[in-house]
Amino acid sequence: MIDDVAGLLSRTREAVLVAGERIRADFGAPRDVRRKGRIDLVTATDLAVEDLLKEALARILPEAAFLAEETAARTALTGLTWIIDPLDGTTNFAHGFPFVCTSVALYDGQTPLLGCVNAPMLGECYTAGVGLGAFLNDAPIRVSDCRTLETALVATGFPYAIQENLDEIMADMRVVLAATQGIRRPGSAALDLASVAAGRFDAFYELALNPWDVAAGVLLVTEAGGRVGGYRPDGPYRLGDFRILASNGVLHPAMLALLGS
Repeated sequence: MIDDVAGLLSRTREAVLVAGERIRADFGAPRDVRRKGRIDLVTATDLAVEDLLKEALARILPEAAFLAEETAARTALTGLTWIIDPLDGTTNFAHGFPFVCTSVALYDGQTPLLGCVNAPMLGECYTAGVGLGAFLNDAPIRVSDCRTLETALVATGFPYAIQENLDEIMADMRVVLAATQGIRRPGSAALDLASVAAGRFDAFYELALNPWDVAAGVLLVTEAGGRVGGYRPDGPYRLGDFRILASNGVLHPAMLALLGS
């Protein structure tokens, strides 16, 4: 059990900010881009940032295990675990599009304790601790007060396994696009969730995400007063579930109905 979440969050934030300087240094000229899949990229920056974070976080909490994107050997969560996405939005990074971030969360099993999402090219660092609220650059944030789908801006994303899920993706987009003010697909699930927490997006949904894509963002949304769950079927969200829906809470029933839950 962690007694001082606030202190631990502060140290985690500093480690993430330091790692973000590597992203800033490499941005615009990513080196050693290679493919893990047809559209799934990894760069030397992904690997370097992950190594920096694992070294720093091991000093902060030596007893915690790691679940990190580039070195993950498992996805099951037991005990204290640092969950790391060193560079969420690698494709954006490789193309010089600044919507990229680092996502770090500490979980105890499936229970989130703290989360940090840092977007170094945007100058934005989001943090949340269980029971402490959510913050952007140390200023408190809250989800939006949007009450109708017609005025809602919704974010989504496309999985790497897009061919296998294309029919579902297109069917969902068709109904959401017709019912809302608009859909955005910036290309980083961690930042999409942070944007829901900050009230920029009113809802976010996606399928086939990994734990490191959403671990910090889930806590950001809930600590900012929003709601996170599954859809098709509706229910509580657990890291590793196939579908995730996050919203400002007010829109959650309408989004569930829209997505066919």
